[in-house]
Amino acid sequence: MILALSTAAAPRVQLGPLAWPTGFGENVTVTGGTGARRALPDLDPFRCPGEFVFVTMPRVPDRWEPVATVCEQEGITVVVDRGLADRYGVAYDFVAAMITLRVRSSLRAVGLTATVAASLADAGISCNVVAGHFHDHLFVPTDRAEEALGLLGRICWTP
Repeated sequence: MILALSTAAAPRVQLGPLAWPTGFGENVTVTGGTGARRALPDLDPFRCPGEFVFVTMPRVPDRWEPVATVCEQEGITVVVDRGLADRYGVAYDFVAAMITLRVRSSLRAVGLTATVAASLADAGISCNVVAGHFHDHLFVPTDRAEEALGLLGRICWTP
């Protein structure tokens, strides 16, 4: 199943299927924490297997299962497994690891993304965030992924 979020004025975002750990996503509820201080002790970052790239195209090819898509005026940005882009000869300039914050947070949460991004920025790690309905997904340079996980782990346990 693919989840699509859209409004007339905002970009559309789609999250595709991933291999989640056993039990992840069970007993799903729609509500989540709205305060960053409440959410931080429970970030539970998880590095998704694989490497991901951002590519732009006029439409998503048939049989592709992107992790995320964003429709922009210039074209459709598609986040896909690097191997898929390589098989089709699609150019990219950023190879990322995907880290999912398994904390259940609200789309109305204030400060969670800013706190996480600031922590990574302080260490010089670029971070591209895609917010899903239930979780935030961080795309960081593959060669800095373990360092990012370590930083996120320290945020998790800061009172």
